[in-house]
Amino acid sequence: MTATQDRPAAEIGKDRRRKEDQRLITGRTRWTDNMTLPGMLHLAMVRSPFAHASITSIDVDAAKASANVVAVLTGKDFGDELGVCINAWPITPDQKTPAHSPMPADRVAFAGEVVAVVVARSAAAARDAAELVDVEYDELPAVVGIKKALEDSVLAHPDLGTNKSALWIFDSSEAGTGGDVEGAIEEARANGIVIEREYRQQRLIPAFMEPRSVVVDPTGEQITMWSATQIPHILRFALAATTGVPESKIRVIAPDVGGGFGGKLQTTPEEWIAWAVARRLSKPVKYTETRSESLMAAHHGRDQVQTLTLAADKDGKVTGFKVHLDADLGAYIAIVGGGVPVLGAFMFNAIYKFPSYRFECQTVLTNTTFTDAYRGAGRPEATYAIERMMDELAAEVGVDPLEIRERNWITHEEFPFTTVAGLEYDTGNYEAATAKAKESFGYDELRREQAERRQRGDRVQLGIGVSTFTEMCGLAPSRVLGSLDYGAGGWEHASVRMTPLGKVEVVTGASAHGQGHETAFSQIVADRLGVPFEDVEVLHGDTQVAPKGLDTYGSRSLVVGGEALVRAVDKVIDKAKVLAAHLLEASEDDLEYTAGRFSVRGTDQGTTIQELATATFAGHDYPEGMELNLDADATYDPVNFNYPHGTHLCAMEVDTETGAVKMRKYTCCDDIGTIINPLIVAGQVHGGLVQGIAQALWEEAVYDESGTLVSGSFVDYLLPTSADTISFDVVHTDDPSICTTNTLGTKGVGEAGTIASTPAVVNAVVDAVRHLGVSDIQMPCTPERVWRAIHAGDGDAPTPGAAMPHFQEDSLNQDEGAGQ
Repeated sequence: MTATQDRPAAEIGKDRRRKEDQRLITGRTRWTDNMTLPGMLHLAMVRSPFAHASITSIDVDAAKASANVVAVLTGKDFGDELGVCINAWPITPDQKTPAHSPMPADRVAFAGEVVAVVVARSAAAARDAAELVDVEYDELPAVVGIKKALEDSVLAHPDLGTNKSALWIFDSSEAGTGGDVEGAIEEARANGIVIEREYRQQRLIPAFMEPRSVVVDPTGEQITMWSATQIPHILRFALAATTGVPESKIRVIAPDVGGGFGGKLQTTPEEWIAWAVARRLSKPVKYTETRSESLMAAHHGRDQVQTLTLAADKDGKVTGFKVHLDADLGAYIAIVGGGVPVLGAFMFNAIYKFPSYRFECQTVLTNTTFTDAYRGAGRPEATYAIERMMDELAAEVGVDPLEIRERNWITHEEFPFTTVAGLEYDTGNYEAATAKAKESFGYDELRREQAERRQRGDRVQLGIGVSTFTEMCGLAPSRVLGSLDYGAGGWEHASVRMTPLGKVEVVTGASAHGQGHETAFSQIVADRLGVPFEDVEVLHGDTQVAPKGLDTYGSRSLVVGGEALVRAVDKVIDKAKVLAAHLLEASEDDLEYTAGRFSVRGTDQGTTIQELATATFAGHDYPEGMELNLDADATYDPVNFNYPHGTHLCAMEVDTETGAVKMRKYTCCDDIGTIINPLIVAGQVHGGLVQGIAQALWEEAVYDESGTLVSGSFVDYLLPTSADTISFDVVHTDDPSICTTNTLGTKGVGEAGTIASTPAVVNAVVDAVRHLGVSDIQMPCTPERVWRAIHAGDGDAPTPGAAMPHFQEDSLNQDEGAGQ
């Protein structure tokens, strides 16, 4: 025990390629749809083409007679066997919540709702037979759109008597966190500035790469479900709670999952149907949706109308902010659907010292696909609203947009700071992030170029967009979630197991779907335990292997799951110290632990953690009362959210004759505390930026008046590719503000890019043409919308039949070479 071990290099902060990528990018992984089980049957869903209709009859005879068809089942065939799709977050006690059967027997409430399932020996046979199911409908009036829903003239669910589901209110004067916003607005109307705007957050579709897929095997000791889900533990709980099968008899496995973005944070009707069919037939079954089914029936995101009133003094110091949201939940209230705008309620004040604040949210039901969390979940919507309003305030006061923000933000000396929304921000340095972003962006030089272009009257004008943001992430602590009537906690669990040969198995309740957990968690354990990175294996996504957990969403994996892991590692070290002291015949107080080795101070005597693991396996020599293993578990429930922040700057060029826009430069400086793996962080930020920029410029889910999704393919629902975006300038503060609520000082990063980028881009587009009378352009900022805004702004609104540019519907708003 005198050998000196070479110290492993520090892992925290190291650029490591993701260890999981080797199997992911070479096709050697197992996706749910790759699975084949003996005797497995395949499912195809029959979906309603109508947004609202009574089911008068379903004739399944022709489908049953088709080759290789085993069964055709409807809602009436199942009865209560199907269970129900749950809403885990009723935001008010009187929330109107429609019953949500996975397969309704009598009435459909949105186009794409499942009315029958075909079971066959091949997927092709099931799909062919599904075309033969003859469903007779009595079409009912459909309500589509928020404003129509508020009128209550047509009801999405007639039995509820209204489309208004819940009204949730936060008022700083009532909560004791600030003053009276109405008084502030009244004072500002008399002696200051009042800005009133209405912004539209269009409906978006998560559009994950891997469509949803589920396999259910009822033939073993347990019923096993493989699902492309973000939430295997929550899914197991929901199945048990709604079907009566004990959790001990249910195993849920999320194998490698091809993206989620919140879109797989759901307990889906298709999972419940597959479960019921498998149990009914006592055979394994598989269902994988088509892309068109995914776009039509997997949950959507955003879809809000934001009515905003901002009060300020004449110098631009904000005195009050009033927010009223109308939020479209779709036909049903999904697992956390109604709570998404409530999450945003605490972020409309953003990084600012607002003295008064009121937030109201009216949720409504419509005959459209249900909405729920989409990357950022409430926080992008809030950030968009306040950052657009701050630009409007800057224009009104006549100062630079960065100056107006500086006049209102919380300074770094003021942390910790309790906001007008009642949250305590522990750390932050908005000045440093802004200064770093401004320098890297070349802000002053671009402003000079903008002025020169305006003076010359160039056809292509330059706009500069600013977005400063913070977000509450980690989705914890549990007590706070409970006070908001959220149906789950915010804790996370981890286990660390030392194998006899000194390798390390890490078990986490955080289930990855592209974030790089296996790499980042291995780095944390290797660094803290002092073992080689290659000796750490991370296990996740299987409720049999990892029986405790609350899964992955809300940028919580590192800051909550990672902290649970740190605490488990520390317990391993504490247990090992007892054995080391015994074997080295030394006092525990005389031992030091460095780089995976216990040593006795002042001597060359020592032993490694690997040697101690082997010693526990042998069990030949250990102190009385010691448990013979070095394994440890930890459950961590944070005492606060954590608050990453940053400044994003965007330069956009706008052709004033055609409305075409082109991104010139994008710089972001995100302060996320301690960075575990810069390469993974860069990937998360880049991906988030593209999704936020896509909302600003391209994406929109559109329904016609009858409730049919008219953007139900990638021909109509426009997604950018790498060729359609530029290379982003991603930087970080030199001296990050370290989170005080976890040992590593880390903050979430998975949603930051999406939260900040949308207003940065729209602010830039508006800034380019503000001198032409434009103060807003509804997202997405297509060439036609930009062109119309320019003409409306200068009083030259186009008349019907007037000459106008030809707008190509599938144009992605970029000139050739935009990605070069």
